Amino acid sequence: MEIISNPAQIRRQTQDWRSQGTKIALVPTMGYFHEGHLSLMRYGREIATKLVVSLFVNPAQFGPNEDLARYPRDLDRDAAMAQEVGVDVLYTPPAEAMYPPGYQTYVTVEELSRGLCGASRPGHFRGVATVVLKLLHQVQPHTAIFGEKDYQQLQVIRRLAADLDVPVEIVGRPIVREADGLAMSSRNTYLSPEERASALCLFRAIKAARELVLSGAKSRASILEAVRGIITATPHTNIDYLALVHPETLQELETIQNEARLVLAVWVGKTRLIDNTLLSESRLCCV
Repeated sequence: MEIISNPAQIRRQTQDWRSQGTKIALVPTMGYFHEGHLSLMRYGREIATKLVVSLFVNPAQFGPNEDLARYPRDLDRDAAMAQEVGVDVLYTPPAEAMYPPGYQTYVTVEELSRGLCGASRPGHFRGVATVVLKLLHQVQPHTAIFGEKDYQQLQVIRRLAADLDVPVEIVGRPIVREADGLAMSSRNTYLSPEERASALCLFRAIKAARELVLSGAKSRASILEAVRGIITATPHTNIDYLALVHPETLQELETIQNEARLVLAVWVGKTRLIDNTLLSESRLCCV
């Protein structure tokens, strides 16, 4: 596995691969890998000849009071894990290469970025959209792979690629969970043992919502009431948002008509966790 930090170098490498007709997959990450990241890499390894994983803790998507400084980092650990999975290139650009002096161009996906995490984290999706567009231009993959845990982010990136005619397939892959149901996240390392136990209320709430829908519940009010009750009864928690939205537009729904997405963000202690699931009237959905 090669580690490349220079944008011009990664572009030369991928252009050379493309000239040979080689299919390239990209998995963008902020590092500190867990099984969720590795599952995306394994999928990329299956569908493409060359696999690039980017590792960049993007300062543009963190607010002034967020956790940029303490976001977990361990390049040696991540490089060893990426090599084990079969990554061809680990792309690790420095911040000064991505945002050089005088940088002033940002990308905004207007409607999809406004609510949910966009309301709680102003400017977050502007930073996400900007860095993802830069990575797509630098790496020039045929396919870019993202996890569904960051569901709003996935929809923002799909809209970005479609609106700006970026010639790439955006693929979302299922959430990977711990054995007890907690969605895998680099931020789980922030949780104390007591908070880690409390964090399971997100998965309990998701399971309760799924069971309600399978038993015939359709209304936003009844589903969110059940979800809210489970979370508020759990210590160390504070709800940021709960919403029942259209799976593509993310517009809030009053009732489920075939399918909807339950999305939630909850503070557990000082750690903000997100989760989501597809709710369907007609079939049992994976979580």
